[in-house]
Amino acid sequence: MKQFAASIMCADQMNLKKELEELEKAEIKLLHCDVMDGIFVDNMAMGPYILEEIKKNTDIPLDIHLAAITPLKYMKMYSAIKPKYISFHIETSENPEKEIEFLRENGISPSLAISPQTPISEIVKYLSLVDMLLIMTVNPGFAGQPFNYSVIEKLKELNICLRDLENPPLIEVDGNINKNTIPILYKNNASVYVLGTSALFNNTPGTYREKIEDMKKLFI
Repeated sequence: MKQFAASIMCADQMNLKKELEELEKAEIKLLHCDVMDGIFVDNMAMGPYILEEIKKNTDIPLDIHLAAITPLKYMKMYSAIKPKYISFHIETSENPEKEIEFLRENGISPSLAISPQTPISEIVKYLSLVDMLLIMTVNPGFAGQPFNYSVIEKLKELNICLRDLENPPLIEVDGNINKNTIPILYKNNASVYVLGTSALFNNTPGTYREKIEDMKKLFI
């Protein structure tokens, strides 16, 4: 089943309660929460207290993306919030099995993230261990970057790797996901589409619900 996640970092931070209410009306399935440490990426965002307050004010499950080095440190910081997913980058992990095990033990679905420049071969051995794969279609760190079309070839390669798995992980895509890029991602079996400034949180006409309903038509 295809579903949309809203990148809450891109929402109006001064009116988050209202934003969450509108996202619930739009039947958004996940709140994508970017946690950035200023080291792995040149930006900082979304501390645990902020996400804790967000969790208190919505029933939409949290999908935390750790764009950070020392991912286990951040998993320990955020696990008490009980998100549905935590994604961590293969590029920053010294022991992916240990971090996947930690998430499982804490009732959190593990997800492995990969940046556009990193080959699929880096994550192949972990495909059967995780519930989701976060495929970045832009460099992590900042909204508004152009879509990296080279990732489409990586998705094709990934789908070949997944086809023999009994329970393959979901494929989540993040980075300039909109009406122009969703169709090609859909053809390559993306399951979760993270929407930010290019599709949802912008000044184009329509409520969030109207925008989501419009994008659902791309899956028909």
